[in-house]
Amino acid sequence: MNLAAAAAASPALSRVAQAQAWPSSRPVRIIVGFPAGGATDIQARLMGEWLTERLGQQFIVENKPGASGNIGTDTVAKAAPDGYTLLQVVTPNAINSALYSNLPFDFSRDIAPVVYVARLAYVVVVNPSVPATTLPEFITYAKANPGKINYGSAGQGTPQNIACELFKMMTGVNLVHVPYKGGAPAVADLISGHVQIIFAPVSEAIQQIKAGKLRALAVTPAKRLDVFPDLPTVGEFVPGYEASGFAGIGAPKNTPVEIVNMLNKEINAGLADPKIKARIVELGGTVVGGTPAEFATIISEATEKWAKVINFAGIKAE
Repeated sequence: MNLAAAAAASPALSRVAQAQAWPSSRPVRIIVGFPAGGATDIQARLMGEWLTERLGQQFIVENKPGASGNIGTDTVAKAAPDGYTLLQVVTPNAINSALYSNLPFDFSRDIAPVVYVARLAYVVVVNPSVPATTLPEFITYAKANPGKINYGSAGQGTPQNIACELFKMMTGVNLVHVPYKGGAPAVADLISGHVQIIFAPVSEAIQQIKAGKLRALAVTPAKRLDVFPDLPTVGEFVPGYEASGFAGIGAPKNTPVEIVNMLNKEINAGLADPKIKARIVELGGTVVGGTPAEFATIISEATEKWAKVINFAGIKAE
């Protein structure tokens, strides 16, 4: 091999050697841009435990909450592309591209999709005092009381906010948005009657629904959920409506393809594990899996869809 050929080959050889050694040198961080304890955090920990067992190295979840997940995303976007810093990719990553005009990173450019772990659902819940036991009854009630019904969310520009704004856009109802600093206080105020309706993550509302503290009217994905098999979808009454979140794993751009492919393979194996699958279903999710390219397509489609809702509703970042 001549010197020119050797020089050209050395970066590729270095990347292959790096990938073959990974993850032997130190623990791998999975950055979650939200507080511990939520569905996003739990799913990241499920994957971290699985990868720790499979690859013989610790995968540690590190929570970096703030700015709708942008602090955590920025950390990963600026990290070395060596496979030792990963990102729990979630729906706000797609929303934030349209919501914020001056982000210090370009999500679609700076984060490489690894695998689509789960599709996440929201459930439409009302305070039991609301005189509606079905979604059509609620729509009729809302149209008869324009501007008098409050809906809560985890904050301006959050998936709950966007899902309800899509509902408003497609039904023509006039609901007043009351943003909270997180989903838990919003649900607490729904139970006490300060707001009347929330498009809540299943994990945040399921116990209150079972206890009779909240009334569930519908779920937001295109298909009914295993955890609520008898609960209709919004789309059964509002044709074309669909609002799903997503959770997956991403890595800094230029992470060696060998590492991305290894992660993809091992996480897909984890998603086939009955215990992991059952836990994701409990959280209101649907296991997906697939290739990095398929996850990239999901992110791109969600980014385009939610940008239209944000622009229509005039939603601004807090």
